[in-house]
This record gives sequence, C-alpha cells and structure tokens, in this order.
Amino acid sequence: MQARLIESLEIASGVRHFVFEAPDVPKLDFIPGQFVSFSGMMNGREITRAYSIASAPPVSGSRFELCLNLVPDGAFTPYLFEMKPGDVVEMRPPLGQFTLRHPDRDSILIATGTGIAPFRSILKAHLKHTSPVFTLIFGVRHENSLLYRSEFEEMAHCFSNFRFWPTLTRPGPDWTGRTGRVQAHLTEAIAGRRDLDFLICGLKPMVDDVRTILKQAGFDRKQILYEKYD
Repeated sequence: MQARLIESLEIASGVRHFVFEAPDVPKLDFIPGQFVSFSGMMNGREITRAYSIASAPPVSGSRFELCLNLVPDGAFTPYLFEMKPGDVVEMRPPLGQFTLRHPDRDSILIATGTGIAPFRSILKAHLKHTSPVFTLIFGVRHENSLLYRSEFEEMAHCFSNFRFWPTLTRPGPDWTGRTGRVQAHLTEAIAGRRDLDFLICGLKPMVDDVRTILKQAGFDRKQILYEKYD
C-alpha cells in the first residue's frame, strides 16, 4: 500500500500538518487513535516508523492527516518534510490499541507536543455523537506551539461536553491561561472522581510521570491507556 502526499503545511516551528491519501484502497478504515506505519530505504537500510493519525475516519475516500515534528537527525521525518504533493511513500494499514475503550465514560486526555495527534482524531470522531465529557489537558512550552488551538477552542465553544485546558511551561507576559506541566492540572480535572478513563500521549518522561501519579491516586491500570513518543 502507498500513501500519496496531497499537501503539507507548517503549523508551528518544526511541525507540519500533512494530508495524505491511500490511492490503493477505495476507503481507508481505521479506529480514531490508531496509527499508520511508513517505510523506506534510508542510508542503505529499510526503516519503518509509526505515526498517529490526526484526522477522523473519512466518510468516504482514503484521505488521512498526520501531525509530525521534524527530527533533524531522525531516520524518517527529514524525508517526509522534503516530500512534495504527488510524492508517495510505502505505508502499512492502520493499527493500534490507543482507542477509546469506553466511549460512554467521561475521559481525561493528556497530551504534550505532537502527542495531540490521536486526540484530534478521537475528538473529531466522537464529540458529535457522544454525551460523555472529554477534558483535554494539552501542554507545550510556548503559546505559538499550541497545535490546532483554534480548532479545539471552537470545539469547546460548540460542545458543552468538551473542556480544553492548554497549559504553557514558558508563558509569555500576555498569557493569562494555565501554566506549568500537565501534571499540575490533574487533580483539578479529576475533581475527586474515580469513574474516569485516562488517555496519555507524549514523550516518555511525561507519560511515565502521569501514570505514576494516577496509580498513586488509586486508579486501576485498566483505566489508564497510554502511548509514548521516544
């Protein structure tokens, strides 16, 4: 299977939003939160990398979106960032278990950086069709790195069951929102409840720390789903 680039757009420094299509299939089916794997020959060896899908499953067709951070010395992202519309890359079908286990249960979604990608997919797919409350705690360093900020703000405006909590670790003087790491806002989001599910996505140190906090707070591991970006 191949993925053909339709367009890409820089949405923050070193971060691009990609739109691909899979021309070999009439319709690309996947569960929100899953990933696709790209592969290719890099420096004489085959490299495969997995990337979370950042869009809801298409009603028809095979288009899908990714949100990728450029790793200058990485094995694959420099190649993807050099792709032009019409270029193709080898792709494996969507896979992954980072999906809502209980769509009818209130959930807290915790992301940093491009770990926001699977949550964009999940929220775009589920907000219109479910009543449970989703709280998205999204942490980045700077305000201009709040990926898809306007989309999430619009979701929060349109859907009473969605709370968007962006937080900055290096806020500018004009920032009036939340500050600090995502961990600092967990207690407020939980509000003493025990009937919540948690989905965590981002770099390993954050994911491990949040998991430890939740376990120490008494949450069962079955309530905690995570995906790490090394």
